[in-house]
Amino acid sequence: MDNSLSLHVILEQAKCDYVIYDLSRRVTEISQKDFVAIEENRVAYPYPVQQHAQFGIAFGQAGQSPWIWFLKMPLDERGLLNQAALGDFIQYVAQAMGATLDKTPTEEEQEKLANNPYTFNPQDDKKAMFHAFLTARLNQPASQYYDHAQHYLSGELGWTEWQGVGLQGLADLCARMDKHNNTTRIRKALSQMPETPRYALLGCLEHCQLPESIAERIEEQISSMLNADEADLFLLTAYLRALSGAEHARLQSMVSKVLSESSLRHREMLIAIAGRCWSSLTDNALLDKFLIAVADQNDQAFFQQMIADLVMIPNLRPQVLALLHGSASQELMNAVKLLQQSVRQS
Repeated sequence: MDNSLSLHVILEQAKCDYVIYDLSRRVTEISQKDFVAIEENRVAYPYPVQQHAQFGIAFGQAGQSPWIWFLKMPLDERGLLNQAALGDFIQYVAQAMGATLDKTPTEEEQEKLANNPYTFNPQDDKKAMFHAFLTARLNQPASQYYDHAQHYLSGELGWTEWQGVGLQGLADLCARMDKHNNTTRIRKALSQMPETPRYALLGCLEHCQLPESIAERIEEQISSMLNADEADLFLLTAYLRALSGAEHARLQSMVSKVLSESSLRHREMLIAIAGRCWSSLTDNALLDKFLIAVADQNDQAFFQQMIADLVMIPNLRPQVLALLHGSASQELMNAVKLLQQSVRQS
């Protein structure tokens, strides 16, 4: 194996089929064409988090169960993949696997490969959605928990009987919304389930492109909470995160409504908007509104953290930089000025 090669070349030389999913923000498939461009530093990584790319690669010979690598790679200040780190990982692969990937690794080889600084363990919900999307894409059966999750979300078992429902089962169901009447099951269950399984289901939905009927149901739940005397901030945040896969105009409208409520401009909510609903911030007025809410937290470190996070997202970078260099509203400039004054006085 040539250590100077890129991952896609190694996989192609070994005649492996492979699929890549981003695991940094929402679990999202990255096409092979885009992955090649990312590896060759022709484009910035599309969904960075904390100046890293986190992604899962499933690969293997046709007809075999795929092997999976969960990788976390550093990015440079432009959002491009750090080539030294990539080369370093490829060297680990060469040392562990030898000349080629076209054979099943021994236990010793697997252990060697796992012992490197670039593999990581994704959060449970992301890992569950990765496996659910992968099996659905490869036309493989869902997990053993799928059938039970279907029965529960149909209401057949009673809404209080949720303890035996597995997270993987909910993920499998969300990844197969176009099958087995699952969209109807989810829409019905969202307004019926107790809090614990509802949070789990919403956590899976935040990684999915939403059918209109489910987006409407989530929007109804958010609107109902906004009209209540006192909203449950954490449940409302979970609903907004789950709406991140909705049609663009619907998501922007709901993010705008939430930011219009001063009582909801909580750090948890702002992190959710930046982390899952960042696509809504491509609207300049909404981005301005969001950054005002961030500045109003009166925490310089938090403000800088959020700016650093958003500026790394290729779709937002030009707008964030433009706002910081002169095109911001007077209100945002005043909020930033007050924040700076509070830092100097502390």
